[in-house]
Amino acid sequence: MRPTTEQLDRRYSDEKSQAVPWAAAETRLAAAQIAWIVTVRPDGRPHATPMVPVVHDGKVYFHTGSTEVKYANLEANPHVLVLAGDTAWDGGLDVAVAGTAAPVTDDALLHRLAELYRERWDGRWQLDVRDGGLAAHVPGASPVMFEVTPDRAYGHDKGDPFGQTNYRY
Repeated sequence: MRPTTEQLDRRYSDEKSQAVPWAAAETRLAAAQIAWIVTVRPDGRPHATPMVPVVHDGKVYFHTGSTEVKYANLEANPHVLVLAGDTAWDGGLDVAVAGTAAPVTDDALLHRLAELYRERWDGRWQLDVRDGGLAAHVPGASPVMFEVTPDRAYGHDKGDPFGQTNYRY
């Protein structure tokens, strides 16, 4: 899934800035060792937690346990925000993806994502796929893979010049 538009937002951009192509924003997100997932609690309060993203075919993937707060939040409200960037002020690219998260149950896709996670991690977290889901390695835990389908995204180009690119799907 790719954005249908990429447009520099002049309200938040220096005069000399240019729109950041989605390919650069997607590369930044895919390279993030850690990203943040923001979910909404049933009472409306936000909940943010770090996670390791995998980007595949224009979507963002992450996994969580069925006993975790973000899992309960997603059951009540599937809207999420995925944030990747750093704390530098004068350089780099921060990316925010807003979308909807849904559990992944397709066996072939889960196997592909497990392979992509093996390529990202240092080997300490292996994902095993069984019967359209992730196999638990810890008793009582049921890991679930989620797919975030974006509906909009933002690229914040930091430095000289500063710029904000809006991506719409």
